[in-house]
Parts: sequence; structure tokens; C-alpha cells
Amino acid sequence: MTDAHETAADLAPPTPGGAPPEEAGPAADRAPIPLLEPREGIPPVIADAEALAEMTAAFAAGTGPVAVDAERASGYRYGQRAYLVQLRREGAGSALIDPVACPDLSALGAAVGDAEWVLHAATQDLPCLREIGMVPTRLFDTELAGRLAGFPRVGLGAMVENVLGFVLEKGHSAVDWSTRPLPEPWLRYAALDVELLVDLRDALEKELDRQGKLEWAHQEFAAIAAAPPAEPRKDPWRRTSGMHKVRRRRQLGVVRELWQTRDRVARRRDVSPGKVLGDAAIVEAALALPADAQALGTLQGFGRVNRRQLEQWQAAVDRARSLPESALPLPGQQVAGPPPPRAWADKDPAAAARLAAARTGVSELAERLGMPQENVITPDTVRRVCWEPPRALDAESVGAALASHGARPWQVEQVTPVLVTALQAGADVS
Repeated sequence: MTDAHETAADLAPPTPGGAPPEEAGPAADRAPIPLLEPREGIPPVIADAEALAEMTAAFAAGTGPVAVDAERASGYRYGQRAYLVQLRREGAGSALIDPVACPDLSALGAAVGDAEWVLHAATQDLPCLREIGMVPTRLFDTELAGRLAGFPRVGLGAMVENVLGFVLEKGHSAVDWSTRPLPEPWLRYAALDVELLVDLRDALEKELDRQGKLEWAHQEFAAIAAAPPAEPRKDPWRRTSGMHKVRRRRQLGVVRELWQTRDRVARRRDVSPGKVLGDAAIVEAALALPADAQALGTLQGFGRVNRRQLEQWQAAVDRARSLPESALPLPGQQVAGPPPPRAWADKDPAAAARLAAARTGVSELAERLGMPQENVITPDTVRRVCWEPPRALDAESVGAALASHGARPWQVEQVTPVLVTALQAGADVS
């Protein structure tokens, strides 16, 4: 096998001339190389305080960015906690940490807190890392960097292959990472996930600089690092799959009671809620409003449930059936901000004209910049500014409106001229 590790840094683009990023790197001129083993082998899983302290000291003494990844057990366990944390840093090598055995990694987080952390799809991993005391002050998100640079596929495997010319194993991304002990093939997969992250970061930095987008990326990364923890979602039961079938308030009450009961059971058993009771079963019960457990047992999703569990679910249905009308949830979720765009033509034709012009302008801008529209500016920001535009339709006022909704300076600079034109078009309609 070709020594992937001696050549990885050398395989990054520069991209010649104005070539798009998908034509860059070794993938354009030679077959990708399978990456089968971490360069120092699979590191032992750190599962005690002594090993963690030793590893923390090694990473504190390392140099350069720190590659960070985390594995969760989505679909198996309740919540989104981390069940394995992987790191790599020059001078320290790679490390695998069991955050169940070592639930407080705040000392490690502090030891590498001044370094730049390199993550792929950072917003997915940061919440579970925060729970165990690991919070970066600076980061580089290789997935977001790929989006800004215009790569058509931005998964880690695709990016490593297209940019660096190596093929990562893909077989264990959706396994139950709460399994103990973790099988060796899974640990190999996990270690390889951070093996080339810093190499990928370096290559993408060069490509973003070539395209004149590096400062844009820095602003995006800073915004992610500075973002506060997400607020708990209001009325999460309303996201039950199939809710569009549920119309009446009493039925909505049944969905809420069943969802909340399922959530309590799932939390207590530490299993994914979907393994306790499927969304389809919740909706079926809400539509049928069964009078007793026997009737409930005839519904889809309840046929194999034992008597005790049936009574538990029927009790939730009965609670909803007995609620006074005033205590039942209202149809539709109260959402701050503008109404759904499909209603704009009737409610405010001028706003609809503004939005249509803005969407066209943002689409053309995104094509010129070579990146997805949602990375140029979020659709929600466009809707809000078009629904309630500033009094003055000039660049200063529109730019201030964009900034008030969280647009970064580079976005304000790029999008303001497009929105000024769109808002003026809407003014002509009115």
C-alpha cells in the first residue's frame, strides 16, 4: 500500500487557475487510495482518570490544530450524548475516549482550549461535546468549508476522497456506539475519522483563499463557536411524523399525551423513543380515539404490545379524552415571524412580489459565488426582511436589517444589493 500518511499533506490542491473545486486534487488524475489503518495503529480506548490525565498532558504539549469527532447512538439511545470521542494532534497522535467511563472532559477541553478545533459538521457534534465539558473557542468546520468552496458532495468520505485522494471506510457510521466493549473494526473506523481532518482543513483553507472566501469562512466559524446552546424546542410533540393528518383539538391532545408518555418511558429506559412506540402508532391512536385498551390493541402499531403496556398507552388516551376544551392544544404551532410564503399572495401581494424577486436574486448570486443558496443567506432571513422591510430601501437600511437577523458581514456585503433591488420591485407593485 502506498504510504498515505507521508503524502497526505502534499495531495491537497492548489486548484489550477479558475478550475472548480470538484476538478481539484488527486481525484482528478489518479485512483483514490484506500485508507485502511491509522498511522500509529488503533489507540487504546481511554476509560479511566489516570489514562485521561496522561492523554490530556500529551495533547496540551502538542502543536497545531486539534482534530475532534464524536460518535452518538442516534436511533438506539435516548438523547444525543457522546459515546466515543476521537481526537488527533501533531505531537500527540490520536486518542479515543470513552465518555461514559470519563464523563467530565473539561480538563482536556481547557488543555486544548486555545487551539483551533477541526470538526466536520461541527453543529452536529458541539452539543454532545458541550455536555462533557469540551467547548472550543476557535474552530474550522471542514463540511461548511466544502460548502463555501462549492464542492458538490461535502460528507467527510467524499471530501477526503475528492480533496486528498483517499477512501475512508463508510460501514460503521450508524451503528450502536453505546455498545461495550466497542468492536475493533468500529474503533478503527473512528480513529480514521480524525486521521486526515487537519490535512483536509489545510487543503480547504488554500482553496478558500484561492477563491477569495477565506475571510467569509472565518466569520462563519466564529459565529458557530460563539453561538449559545440551543433553546429547547417548544411543543416538540408537534413534530410527530404524520401530524398533517391530525386536525381536531381532541386528537391533538391525544398526540401530545402519547408523545409525552413515550418520552418519559424512553428517558427512563435510555432508549430511542421510536423503539418505545412509533410515530405512526401515535397518529393512528389519535385519529381513532379508542375507548379502551382492547380497541387500542387493534390499531396499527399496538398489535404486539402486551396488556400492561396497552393500559399505559390507553391511560394517556383517556387523559386527553377527559381534558376540558380549554386545555386542549390549538391547531397549528404559533410561530414568530412571517406567515408561510404560500399565504403571502393573498395576505400581502407586495410582500409576495418582494419575496419572488429576492429568491431569484439570491439564486443568481449563489450561482455566481459557487455555493448553496442557504449558505449565501438563510431563507428565513430573506423571508423576514421581505415581509417587514425597513422604511428606507437603501443599502444602509437593508444591510442593517440583514445584520439584525444574524447575517454575517460578508453576507451583508454580498446580499444587500440583491435585496435592495428586490424590495424596490415590491414597492413598485404596491
